[in-house]
Amino acid sequence: MPLPQPAEHTKIHTRTVICEGFERADGLWDIEGHLTDIKTIPITLRDRSLSPVKPGEPIHDMSIRLTIDLDFNILDAVASMEHTPFTVCPSIADAYKQLIGLRIAPGFTKRCKQLFGGTNGCTHLLELLGPVATTAFQATHQAREARHEQASEEHRPHTLNTCHTFDSAGEVVKKYWPQYYEPDKLISSKQIS
Repeated sequence: MPLPQPAEHTKIHTRTVICEGFERADGLWDIEGHLTDIKTIPITLRDRSLSPVKPGEPIHDMSIRLTIDLDFNILDAVASMEHTPFTVCPSIADAYKQLIGLRIAPGFTKRCKQLFGGTNGCTHLLELLGPVATTAFQATHQAREARHEQASEEHRPHTLNTCHTFDSAGEVVKKYWPQYYEPDKLISSKQIS
């Protein structure tokens, strides 16, 4: 369902976040995130004051690439900051090498905030890591499923109880994975309410 019709308005700013997943020839995966901030009006930035930033010219143009395996281990990380409001901003890009050796798993977002929060990182690159992590799951889904099916014909879905749709007491699990359907869970959770 689309958003309701807005009041009359004028677009001033566009933030674009694009995340892509690439299967590499060597069996690893590159997950890339790219963020841009663009204004429709000229804007003067203190550190770019020689001339105003023109409409359509990026204020922020930043990217991060994580190289992972199918277990979500981060084997390489590189950040790039092509357009920034201050010339010192790109000096923090190498800090994102600290992601190497981490695993995209529960607690990943918290760990990223510890590593790159406040003056330890760039707010925009930190924000970009969330959609990059979920893109890793989406991009590798079929490859992980194929690997899992090869290892075991009968396997518990890794998405079980990760969201409303995959509730073990819900209709999707009942239909597609009846062996994991737990109708008693639904009854007990309603009794708690």
